[in-house]
Amino acid sequence: MIKVYGMPSCPDCAAVEKQIEGNPEFEYIDIGKDVHALRAFLSLRDSLPVFEELKRGGDVCIPCFVKEDGTVTLDPEEVGLSSEGEKPTKTACSLNGKGC
Repeated sequence: MIKVYGMPSCPDCAAVEKQIEGNPEFEYIDIGKDVHALRAFLSLRDSLPVFEELKRGGDVCIPCFVKEDGTVTLDPEEVGLSSEGEKPTKTACSLNGKGC
């Protein structure tokens, strides 16, 4: 099962969540809903080099995908999803105000 870390207020996460709805190959984990989920995500984000470039730019780094083999990617296409899903108009994913 592929774990997807995200939040509903993130337009990219909302688009991914819509794509995986009802798909047993994915587990969506809302990091804003449970402090344990947030802690697990932050542990990944703060320890893996895949996040470094985005963190330097002020990005939160969601949605984040943890594959069954434990590798982490930030690219939905690497897990068979579209990166061009329907997105809400609000943007909330970057500390510098540029959105997701």
